[in-house]
Amino acid sequence: MASDRLQSAQLPLPLDGEPAYGREDFLAADCNREALAWIEAWPRWPGTLTVLAGPEGSGKTHLAHIWCRLSGAEIVDVESVDLDSVSGTPLAVEDVDRTARDATLLHALNRAAEAGGHVLVTARVAPGYWRGRLPDLVSRLRAAPTVEIGRPDDGLITAVLRKLFRDRQIDVPDEAFAYLLRHMERSLDAARRTVDEADRLALAERRPVTIPLLRRVLRG
Repeated sequence: MASDRLQSAQLPLPLDGEPAYGREDFLAADCNREALAWIEAWPRWPGTLTVLAGPEGSGKTHLAHIWCRLSGAEIVDVESVDLDSVSGTPLAVEDVDRTARDATLLHALNRAAEAGGHVLVTARVAPGYWRGRLPDLVSRLRAAPTVEIGRPDDGLITAVLRKLFRDRQIDVPDEAFAYLLRHMERSLDAARRTVDEADRLALAERRPVTIPLLRRVLRG
């Protein structure tokens, strides 16, 4: 029946939903425009080390991928840093504020600097706010330029929600975005968690993403 075909077409497909990290996929706004400009200024950076700081889910990984495409850098998680592999090749290291391997990270940064290699590191907060970390590492990072991503406004949160659902090939009615803005925690990380859970629930129940389903997601 026609109604069955329509309902089937509206159901999200069980795809992996891999995020799109191209420059054309990055959503520029007042809160991240300075960071984007810094990334795109490569290779006209004043030094070999840059710190990119911003809240969870604010776009640090996306910007790191954009820089990797520009510079030919490899992107690694901080727990995967291998001293033997650090050289003059550009390198992006994520989540440097989440590791206990301070000495290893400091050695890696020093080795890269000695070899003339550029390093971009990401963190949730700027090194100046860190406590209980290796003083030499904090000093090394504080001496580098730090570019910060600010808090998102309503326009950016809505655009990110649309992009996350689009990445998963999920059609969502316009009124659902207005509902989410009124009731969801106002952060990009919350947007990501909400879309992930809505996708999971819609797939499990073979239902389209609607306001009633989103209401259940937000209630937990």
